[in-house]
Amino acid sequence: MLKKIIDRPVTATVISLILVILGFLALEKLPMETFPEIAPPSVVVTARYPGASAEAVARSVATPLEQVINGVENMIYMTSSSSNDGTLTITVYFKLGTNPDQAAINVQNRVSQATNQLPQEVVKTGINTSKQNNSMIMIIDLESTNPNYDSAFLNNYDLINIVPGIQRIQGVGKAQVFGSKDYAMRVWLNPGKLASYQMTAQEVMKAIDHQNIEAAPGKFGEGSATAFEYTIKYKGKLNKEPDYEDIVIRANPDGSVLRLKDVAKIELGSLDHVYASAQTLDGHPGIGVAIFQTPGSNANDIQIEILKFMEEAKKSFPKGISYRTTYSTKRFLDASINQVEHTLVEAFILVFIVVFIFLQDFRSTLIPAISVPVAIIGTFFFMGVFGITINLLTLFALVLAIGVVVDDAIVVVEAVHHKLEHHSTDAKKATISAMGEITGAILSITLVMSAVFLPIGLIEGPVGVFYRQFAFTLAIAIVISAVNALTLSPALCAVLLKNKHAELYEDKHKKGLQRFYELFNTGFHAATKRYTNAVLFLIKRKWLALGGLVLVTILTVVLARNTPQAFIPTEDQSFVMTALSMPPGTSLERTKTVTTQASKKLSKFEGVYFNAMVNGSNLLANTVSPSYAASYTILKQPEVELLHLLGHKF
Repeated sequence: MLKKIIDRPVTATVISLILVILGFLALEKLPMETFPEIAPPSVVVTARYPGASAEAVARSVATPLEQVINGVENMIYMTSSSSNDGTLTITVYFKLGTNPDQAAINVQNRVSQATNQLPQEVVKTGINTSKQNNSMIMIIDLESTNPNYDSAFLNNYDLINIVPGIQRIQGVGKAQVFGSKDYAMRVWLNPGKLASYQMTAQEVMKAIDHQNIEAAPGKFGEGSATAFEYTIKYKGKLNKEPDYEDIVIRANPDGSVLRLKDVAKIELGSLDHVYASAQTLDGHPGIGVAIFQTPGSNANDIQIEILKFMEEAKKSFPKGISYRTTYSTKRFLDASINQVEHTLVEAFILVFIVVFIFLQDFRSTLIPAISVPVAIIGTFFFMGVFGITINLLTLFALVLAIGVVVDDAIVVVEAVHHKLEHHSTDAKKATISAMGEITGAILSITLVMSAVFLPIGLIEGPVGVFYRQFAFTLAIAIVISAVNALTLSPALCAVLLKNKHAELYEDKHKKGLQRFYELFNTGFHAATKRYTNAVLFLIKRKWLALGGLVLVTILTVVLARNTPQAFIPTEDQSFVMTALSMPPGTSLERTKTVTTQASKKLSKFEGVYFNAMVNGSNLLANTVSPSYAASYTILKQPEVELLHLLGHKF
């Protein structure tokens, strides 16, 4: 088989070209992310009980839902959080590898079984079940410098004009607006006036429900002998303050009527009054949108498309409204991947130089120089087959793979060189003879290396995900390298190499590089001789070698115990999130006062580029309360600027 490939180098070339083409095609479609997704799939159930305390929500809403959800298929555990604004959040976590869509369906089926046990107000406002997206890749803020546009306007503008467009972009899993500022007509009842008219809040609510309806009035003349039919138009639910003010609450016997404006104040506001949305560094109203990617999508491509969409949407922004990209993983991901790409190129160049210096023949150097890119690029195709993404771990594996995969090509070239040096024969015969001797060795090395890395990829759990991506990437590159060593490398040896040890090449002019080769070989032989003498010295004094081994072992154990341990390396992304917790019962206005002061102080720190505040919400714990707030701060430069924030009091 190998003889046929050597005799027909086109076959080996075609095999390698197919690998390269498939690798380039896969490279365009492979998902790109900083690290593999390791968080277990989760489903979030949210419900609202307007006006209820945290205890009431836990007792009447959380308990029935938890009882029916508990034990859903593949569930690991669940957590719940009730807040004083009547909001309940239940997060259900599932085993790693569970289909999140199917998990959401299973949870929704369980939730539907508990609806008859819940208060009608909860059922009426709706219970939302959705899969949780853990991979936030971007935060976009809308900012208003126009006093006519408050945060409620920005929220609704976002929901109507921005969020739908972002969600249509391929790879976007969720676009979440910080805070809930949906427009709603707020009715502020006056208890004193209600008491004077001997009226209850339920009576007012009943009147609003009866007079603010969506109806289908039908047609005039439908089914009759008339020549025409007229559709009755009805404007639908009320949407203006004067319309609500004119709602009749009670008709008195004397013919007078009591309207809603007589007992209440009507204003157009936000549905959830507890929230205050994110505020920008300049203190202007703002609203933030967090964007999450779907599993298997390319984070960089998604963000590029989002920025294109925002630039297009910017053209139709009302005067005084602008946007800024507050947080983006693209900058960090680009910087990280660029560094790894530079390392790949540098490693390849270093390998090329080292091979050229030791083989001392440009033709011989071309063979591993061609084989290495084929193995590296071909790896991308099989990464897609096994569901491996492009991330820092897999790119690091490819950097290591360069030093591993080049060995097979060098072994082939060295074996052929040995045959040419000791036998007066041509390159093709020397290649056939050499491959007959080293084929078994190449296969053995490949199997041994695969046996080292593949079992590591079988580890389960979050750590196993990291090991799997790293180990499989390296194993794939090693196997492709072996294929190249048995196909492409011998074919290139037979075509490119010449027997420089034959009589035709005996008299050579030793100029230029040849003089360098002589100096290098002389120095290398001297170093080899000194190394040989050192080995002989240790062989005669085995106790010294054994003592050195013991010393190295002790140092290894000591250093391993004292080396800091972490799940993944800590890297500065120029992004700081802060959670603020006020005493229980603190009003929203008091919280806003404190966050405004904190924002002003943060803006004065050296290195702070931008700071935004979200009042009424703890983004880190996913809880809601007027006494909570959160901020996200963007730094101008990583690494150094974070030090200016540490240790300061607000």
